[in-house]
Amino acid sequence: MATGRGASGPNKRDRREEAREHARLMREEAAKKSKRRKIILQSSIITGVVAILAIIGIVIYASVSASGNVTNPKNMLSGGILLNTASEAVTTPAIAKGDSATPTTQKLDGKTAHITIYLDYQCPYCNQFETTNSDQMKQWMADGQATLEIHPVAILDSANNKKYSTRAAAAASCVANYDPNKFFDVNSALFANQPDESTGTGLTNAEILKVFKDAGVSSSAITKCVNDQTFSAFVTNQTKAVVSDPKIVNPSTGQFGTPTVFVNGQRYSGGFTDANQFASFVGTAVQTAGTGSTSTPTPTPTPTK
Repeated sequence: MATGRGASGPNKRDRREEAREHARLMREEAAKKSKRRKIILQSSIITGVVAILAIIGIVIYASVSASGNVTNPKNMLSGGILLNTASEAVTTPAIAKGDSATPTTQKLDGKTAHITIYLDYQCPYCNQFETTNSDQMKQWMADGQATLEIHPVAILDSANNKKYSTRAAAAASCVANYDPNKFFDVNSALFANQPDESTGTGLTNAEILKVFKDAGVSSSAITKCVNDQTFSAFVTNQTKAVVSDPKIVNPSTGQFGTPTVFVNGQRYSGGFTDANQFASFVGTAVQTAGTGSTSTPTPTPTPTK
């Protein structure tokens, strides 16, 4: 019986072809993997660049927002509000975005005292000056003998008082914007209800609005303005300008403090609790200023853009 011949395995040529095909497939797979890695790497780089640009954009936006998107109140073109009488404010447009405060031009006639006060609603010395001199300043204005320009600033903010100085000054700026003829009353009311500087936590916004209402100021616009702290950045900008302006700081100390008071451009350096002393200074300042014109010592803040 003849012996059958079984099927033989791949010959040498077939094995070579198989090896070549396997190598080709491996090369293609390696190329695909390399391409995927390149795409992933490029995507990661692009994502990283986009993230960096986004962060830069946020920083730039925040910087621009902090300096340029400041909402300024009307009737405070000089950084403060000018009162002809206790119930009559001088109306002005707001400081335009990108512009600095415009100093008030004061006419010196040898008869009128132009009083300019920089104050902080948390400052106890400001309270002393207000309590001592408010009535006589009100009378001088009623008699046509004086004007009063009030610049609220914030140098006594703290975590304890929840930035009360800024909140109160911003709230007062709301009154300047919406109900300027009531500013004198609100200014006095804030000092009459001043929280204790050392132990107090500052008035809440609701308490500030209650003080305003008791002083005859109440509206939905003012309520929203106070709660939103619409003019807090304005207060911050004006404060920064004041504390670094050589026309405002005390030349004997090189520092700014509140209250800082000028009459016809002359700095008052007397006591805060002596009405007669202040009245005497006012009389002398009127007489010695002569005639002509001068500007309030208003700081020139960095323009907001």
